[in-house]
Amino acid sequence: MAAPFKSVVSAIEEAPAADRTGDRQAATLTKSVYEQLRADILTGRMRPGEKIRAEALRKRFNTASSPVREALNRLLAEGFVALEEQKGFRVAPVSRKELKELVKTRCWIDGLAIRESIERFEVNWEENLVLALHRLSRAPRGQAGQVESAEWESRHKAFHKALVAGCGSRRIERISEQLFDAAERYRLLALEYVLERNELEEHRAIVDACISRDADRAVEVLSHHYGQTFDAIASSGLTS
Repeated sequence: MAAPFKSVVSAIEEAPAADRTGDRQAATLTKSVYEQLRADILTGRMRPGEKIRAEALRKRFNTASSPVREALNRLLAEGFVALEEQKGFRVAPVSRKELKELVKTRCWIDGLAIRESIERFEVNWEENLVLALHRLSRAPRGQAGQVESAEWESRHKAFHKALVAGCGSRRIERISEQLFDAAERYRLLALEYVLERNELEEHRAIVDACISRDADRAVEVLSHHYGQTFDAIASSGLTS
């Protein structure tokens, strides 16, 4: 029985290096197309409802159909694009109803993660959370109504990841990150219409409650923080 297994292993090991290199290059190209399209959708460079033309994307990225198709299918699974029968792909639309559901789900998922993180209360979680808040506070922001700096955007996301990172569940962390990205799309689309507010103090209040191990207070402040964002976006006229 050992001989057939050995021959299979040998065949794999002897596969042309060029084939393996080609597979890696294809995967890298697909990832690049996906990341650039995702960034375009999140930041509003590709507007809600906009038709996505595969041929234009192939020319833009100078690639074959496969990487574009795989990238679009991945974005479809994440809810950032929509597929209409006989019409192809479009950037996913936005609506007040979806935003309300999104905010409610974030309150549920992140609230649960925070409660679990406080109950477990590991020192590393506390330290990383405080550090993430400090780094966020030091990041420069754009003027009200203008695009945020890339540094602030990165540190803002890192803060929210640190907030739920003590829950002990990678699945919950992944879901939380997906919800964050979906919410960020709305926030960035409405940015020029939203009035400035002191979000840093809202973030600090959440951290203070976490450090005090007051789960009820932490969830209450978090829900208020997300609610403030919902109200700002809903009043911007972006959604209907």
